Order: sequence, then structure tokens, then C-alpha cells
Amino acid sequence: MKKTAIFLAISAMAATPAFAAGFVNGGFETGDLSGWTQGGGSWSDPINFPAPVNPSNYVGGTPNNTVTNAGVDPITGASTVYSGAHSVRVNDSINNYSVSTLSQSVVNYTNNSIFFAWNAVLEASHELTDSDYFSLTLRDDTAGTDIVSRGYSSAGSIGGGTTGVTWTPKGNWFTSGWVVESIDLVALNAVGHNFTLTVLASDCPYSGHAGYAYLDGFGSVIPPVTVPEPASLALLGIGLFGLAASRRRKAA
Repeated sequence: MKKTAIFLAISAMAATPAFAAGFVNGGFETGDLSGWTQGGGSWSDPINFPAPVNPSNYVGGTPNNTVTNAGVDPITGASTVYSGAHSVRVNDSINNYSVSTLSQSVVNYTNNSIFFAWNAVLEASHELTDSDYFSLTLRDDTAGTDIVSRGYSSAGSIGGGTTGVTWTPKGNWFTSGWVVESIDLVALNAVGHNFTLTVLASDCPYSGHAGYAYLDGFGSVIPPVTVPEPASLALLGIGLFGLAASRRRKAA
């Protein structure tokens, strides 16, 4: 009887799919970069290595990534986090040839959706292939295809995936604002596949202009907005002011 039970248990284990992994620390709420792989270095040769800047060239290099607290970006005025108390900033606003990367892979992902939010900030600089640069790729490693592929220099877009992104000038800078990616894996017939998210942000190759990006809320549920952006706060203030004025008129 015991042998039969053991045999059945082993058979069930053999028939069960591999352990379904999820994203680790997708919202950076641990306050660090556990679960993520970092890389980095510098870019100073746009002739032999023009944009798009290849993240694979910076694997194992020195990263420039910072976990941020909730606050306001000093250049754009946008919230530094999309959801929760933390996000990560890839690269920074100092123009010193810096390139930084951040990635995470997940195996046998069995949830139906992938969500994440990002906000890129690029300083106006040169031409399409020698300006500060941002790229983001969500790759279906099982199918060998890119589900999300975004690439932008401060001179324009490189590659596909520009739908839904409006760049706003902020002085001598441009910002995408917070963009929420929503991927329906059921529609793509990709439930159970392996995926890799890779983000890169770099300065221009002449050390004259900077580029950086925020990433937040990487996971299976849509990240709730916890900190409104300044425009939203202004609209909220206008609404409250109107409500108060209406009440005063009624009282009168």
C-alpha cells in the first residue's frame, strides 16, 4: 500500500510542470535591487558603436542604478515612483559618458499578464545615433521574439513600439512621463513561457548630455498609482477649489 502511494506521488510529480516562477522585487519595495541583474560602463565611440546602444556590451560592467524613494524628479517635476514607496532610476542626470543596464528573467511564467511602468528623461543633444539614449525590451525567450521593444534617443525614436508615448519638453530635456505597459499573454499564446526584461539608459557619447529612466511595478498585476503627478495634483486642486466655491454659493 505504501509503495503504491509513493509510486503515485512520484508519478504526479513527474507529470507536474516545472515550478512556475514569478518576478522578484518587481516594485523595488525591498529598498534594494535584489532579484535584478545590473551592468554598465561608458559610451564614447558613436562611429563604430552608434545607437541603438546594445545592452549586451555592458554585461558585468559597473552599473549606475539607484533605488529611489517617493518624491519629485527635479528636472521633470514628475513623481519618482509610480506605485508603492520605491522605484529604480537607471543612470542619472550627470553627463559623463555613463551607460547603465538593468534586467530580470523569469522561467515558466504562468500568470496571464505582465505589467510594468517606466518614465524616461533625455536631454536634447545631437543626431539620432549619437544622442543620449533609452531602450526597453521585454523578450519572449521561449518564442525568440520581442513582445515590447522601445528605443529612443533625444533626437527621435529608433525601432518600433512608439505607440502610446508622448514626449514632453521640459526646458532642455524631454520626458515620456509614466508609461504603463500591459501585456496580455493569453492573447499572445505565451502563458508558461520564459521572459526577460532589459532596460538601458545612457548619456551621449561626447559627455555633453545625459539620459536616465525610472522603472516600477514589474509584475502580474497592474501597478496602482500611489503618487499623482504634478498635473494630476493641479487638476485635483482645481476640482477641490470648485467644490468649495460651489458649497459657499449654496450656503449664501
